[in-house]
Amino acid sequence: MPSVPHDEWLRRAKAFQLSGGHHIDGAEEAGGGATFPVFSPRDGRVVAEVADGGAAEVDAAVAAARRAFDTGPWPRLAPAERGRALLRLADLLEERREELALTVSLEMGKPISDAYGIELRAVISTFRWYGQLADKLTDSAPHTAPDVLALVTREPAGVVGAVVPWNFPLTLAGWKVAPALAAGCTVVLKPSENSPLSALLLGRLATEAGIPPGVLNVVTGDGPTAGRALGLHSDVDVLAFTGSTAVGRHFLRYAADSNLKRVWLELGGKSPNIVLPDAPDLDKAAATAAWGIFFNQGEMCTAPSRLLVHSSIAEPVTEAVVRRARELKVGDPLDPETEMGALVGRAHLDRVAGHIRHGLDEGARLRTGGDRVLAETGGTYLEPTVFDRVDPGSRLAREEIFGPVLSVLAFDDLDEAVRQANATEYGLAAGLWTSDLSTAHQVSRALKAGTVWVNCYEEGDLTVPFGGMKQSGNGRDKSAHALEKYTELKTTWIQLCPAP
Repeated sequence: MPSVPHDEWLRRAKAFQLSGGHHIDGAEEAGGGATFPVFSPRDGRVVAEVADGGAAEVDAAVAAARRAFDTGPWPRLAPAERGRALLRLADLLEERREELALTVSLEMGKPISDAYGIELRAVISTFRWYGQLADKLTDSAPHTAPDVLALVTREPAGVVGAVVPWNFPLTLAGWKVAPALAAGCTVVLKPSENSPLSALLLGRLATEAGIPPGVLNVVTGDGPTAGRALGLHSDVDVLAFTGSTAVGRHFLRYAADSNLKRVWLELGGKSPNIVLPDAPDLDKAAATAAWGIFFNQGEMCTAPSRLLVHSSIAEPVTEAVVRRARELKVGDPLDPETEMGALVGRAHLDRVAGHIRHGLDEGARLRTGGDRVLAETGGTYLEPTVFDRVDPGSRLAREEIFGPVLSVLAFDDLDEAVRQANATEYGLAAGLWTSDLSTAHQVSRALKAGTVWVNCYEEGDLTVPFGGMKQSGNGRDKSAHALEKYTELKTTWIQLCPAP
């Protein structure tokens, strides 16, 4: 984190300006002229006016991406050259790191320390990793009869539509854009209408890095209009989406109603975090549980929103989490000392508050939090909130809240813990705290989740894939496995002529 004080961030925020046109075919485009305001959750003020794209703008962006793929240089470059372009983009992201961190913090309420130290670190690492990977992919030649040569090659899939949410606007964009570009695809990126500004900067920096026009396009607009147009577009070959399960269903329908494009979904979660009495460090388990649910204001698909604790240790573990919740500094995202910022907007704040009311109505015990704070700022701030005595069948225990609200559930034996953990439509992530190696392996296998963390939470790097099971989606972001989403397998079978 740079040594930029609070008052300097405030000065920069006051001077913040960003032209809000779409980024299409390597240039800024105003589109049809309609705009929408981007409000900052920190104080409710408008920070920018952004072009409001619809079908016409999506058509223009997809046409640019199609030209760049069908006749442009990008898919035909040597992989090492594509990789060098991604590395140049990573360098530019590093050079503009403070500006990008400020943009993310302003548009979605993330603490500036997290925007700079976590969000920007992640997106820079992502472009760097795939830039280094681009020329290390190999095809295969299976063993066949002596008079046959068989080749299995991976070819870029074509035009990729990428629709990403507001909670990690650059990281999640990078997880889709970087492997797609490394594979030789072209991309139309549609960010959330809550956080379009950082995506527009990403598109402009890609052009500055020498990525050819049309290879990365950014269209801003809302989901029912711009997102729908992208999902239905017959010149889009692959659609990659991160967001809610409900919207993911729409993209599957759009594919069925258009060209049967491949749709890759990373959706919601209601992740369990299981603490057993033999956890190697109960204090660390409790501190990590608190960090995991309150990090990024709880606006995280993998948030460990269900803390499953053995009944013999439930009270001390819960009390430790409650103490940490009460100690957290909730405040201005531009204050480097802030630990939890503002929820993304008023509608989302109201939705999270509704879940808290439902929890109280269902009989759960509110241990701390539950109220809006700092309302006088005009921002959308909520206290870190902890419930215990939560009924496993209640809405509080089963529905994704996407806010800083923790449900604590007690269990008496390991089988009950696994049943509770899997009693959800989601299967994105899970945590387990134990000192027993056999238990770690057996429970990890039994949990229906794409990622299981043992004696930690939210750890990993770009070498491992990320994605979910059940209604948390399909396909994988991160790692070399992500390239499978953006490539097509081709078999070439050659009958060799007899030697003369």
